[in-house]
Amino acid sequence: MSEVMFEELRSGNLGVRLARDRREVEAAQALRFRVFFGEMGARPDAATAASGRDADAYDAVADHLLVLDHDRGEGPEAVVGTYRLIRRPAAAKLGRFYSEDEYDIRPVLDFPGEVLELGRSCTDAAYRTRGTLQLLWQGIAAYVFAHRIGLMFGCASLPGTDLDRNAAQLSYLHHHHLAPEALRPRAVPERYIPMDRLPEGGFDAKRAMLELPPLIKGYLRLGGFVGDGAVLDHPFNTTDVCVVVKTDLVTDKYFRHYERKHGG
Repeated sequence: MSEVMFEELRSGNLGVRLARDRREVEAAQALRFRVFFGEMGARPDAATAASGRDADAYDAVADHLLVLDHDRGEGPEAVVGTYRLIRRPAAAKLGRFYSEDEYDIRPVLDFPGEVLELGRSCTDAAYRTRGTLQLLWQGIAAYVFAHRIGLMFGCASLPGTDLDRNAAQLSYLHHHHLAPEALRPRAVPERYIPMDRLPEGGFDAKRAMLELPPLIKGYLRLGGFVGDGAVLDHPFNTTDVCVVVKTDLVTDKYFRHYERKHGG
């Protein structure tokens, strides 16, 4: 876990901070299980089903950003949102980032500054509001400033594995938000799915953008790009894209607000 902690950021009864102990991490894993396996159609293996937690080797080296509802308590019972954060030193302990199962991320690894992999984001169904998402982004902003992150990246998902159903969204991302070549991850050859499924002008770009999942729209608002190629993740019932966000391009209010507040 991170040696650099930031003070909890509050908004009414909700707060955002890093997990402080194993019980809070396990609460985040239980939330992930409920969302990914209970709602989104992911298929658990026997051990995952028995544990009721979505867990893997990366959890032990990651930092876990939590949204807490203090009306529900002060410990694990308060966890209503989470994001998994992995920096270079954490990934080095396992020899790779999580995204490398799906993408060749050499352009990211060659980036000279600090990089941060974002993943496993989810919120409890009762808390899927703009306010909760804003709080998560404020927590990421605090983390970015604390660790001087220059580049953020990670896999983000469209629901399901039906390429025809997701064709307009994938094509929109490819035609309008493809990363510059110097920063462009590419899906590994054996899993590469072309994203330009429809020609530019062959779909309603505005509608495709509006129908993107909120998380991907959030990355794009922060100046984010996508890598080359999508990947089907059948166990998690998702179509994944690799998102890259350079923090010096970020003009979003969360970062500016945090910088003003802390004089960064």
